[in-house]
Amino acid sequence: MKQYLVWILSSALGALGANAQVPDAAATRPTPAVSGAQPQPDILAKGLAHPWGLSFIDAQRLLVTERPGRLRVVTLQGQVGPAVTGLPPIQAAGQGGLLDVLADSQFTSNRTVYFCYTEPDATGKLNSTALASARLSEDERRLDKVQVIFSQQPKLSGSAHFGCRIVESPDGKLFLTLGDRYHHMQDAQTLDNHLGKVVRLNKDGSVPADNPLRGRAGALPGIWSWGHRNMQGAAWGPDGLLWTTEHGPQGGDELNRLLPGQNYGWPVITYGEQYGGGPIGQGIQAKVGMLQPLHQWTPSMAPSGLAFVTSAQYGTAWQGSLLVGSLKFRYLARLELQGGQVLREEKLLQQLNERIRAVRQGPDGLIYLLTDSPQGMLLRLRPR
Repeated sequence: MKQYLVWILSSALGALGANAQVPDAAATRPTPAVSGAQPQPDILAKGLAHPWGLSFIDAQRLLVTERPGRLRVVTLQGQVGPAVTGLPPIQAAGQGGLLDVLADSQFTSNRTVYFCYTEPDATGKLNSTALASARLSEDERRLDKVQVIFSQQPKLSGSAHFGCRIVESPDGKLFLTLGDRYHHMQDAQTLDNHLGKVVRLNKDGSVPADNPLRGRAGALPGIWSWGHRNMQGAAWGPDGLLWTTEHGPQGGDELNRLLPGQNYGWPVITYGEQYGGGPIGQGIQAKVGMLQPLHQWTPSMAPSGLAFVTSAQYGTAWQGSLLVGSLKFRYLARLELQGGQVLREEKLLQQLNERIRAVRQGPDGLIYLLTDSPQGMLLRLRPR
């Protein structure tokens, strides 16, 4: 109850912020951070086919997904295991396939994992994002007790904007980001579908009793927030809220701090424009009742992967920083935060020239990355 009261208060403050005058974007652009001795990447594993998600199952091993539809156990010594069997049918095309993976917080006792993917319908012509749970066998070669606990509705044709990042909150709830499916962006503003939404679920797929839209007429009860485009980064913040990044169109990539039951504006408000130029809708960047991003990138950097640095492995300057991967410009962004605002941005790993797909802090407090390519890599940042 105490947490829910905090949500209500935060929502009220967020709504007030949404009604405030929006300053000029250039005037609020953070200054570049001063670079010291930057951490260096060590290659732990190579030859991964478009790796998308990673999650540690113990201090030395992690699960890694490959977008074409394979799940592997990879060790920090560089051993890449065979494809784990037991996955459900997956439609791997365009941006779709096997996407994020998350080991349950109680994995050592229940061996439960969650994964999200592009789920085809019976005809193979339509698809949507789905979330499944399973038990990883003791020999780590197969998934048992596979159960689809959520399917985005409606299913549509197309191969873009699936979202698909999974986060477990400290109270044991699951958050799943869901894309607007590109051609259906207007549905991000209506509550009778899952397009352009974040949903919050119990681990069996049921809807928590305290979800913000539960009981609201015409609204799907699993919805936590809406007005999103294509969220490929998500992390639980030290402030007790879910933080996400989402792809804008041409410009206007966003960093958001998600309050329950709030509208984040897409496609009514955006700092981006149509591909090739021209306004989206009325071409406005603010509207009463729609929340502003904490930070936006124009031109688009194509954010994917998101992680807070909570360890002291990289020194005090890095503690509390937020790391974001860039697919388009091929770097790792380190955002310095103060009071929930972005003060500075530092661009790291530009020399690699690799698309950064996933970012995680490991049990050892070090940062692990996946690069997105046909010969993708698992990297670890070595402090200097």
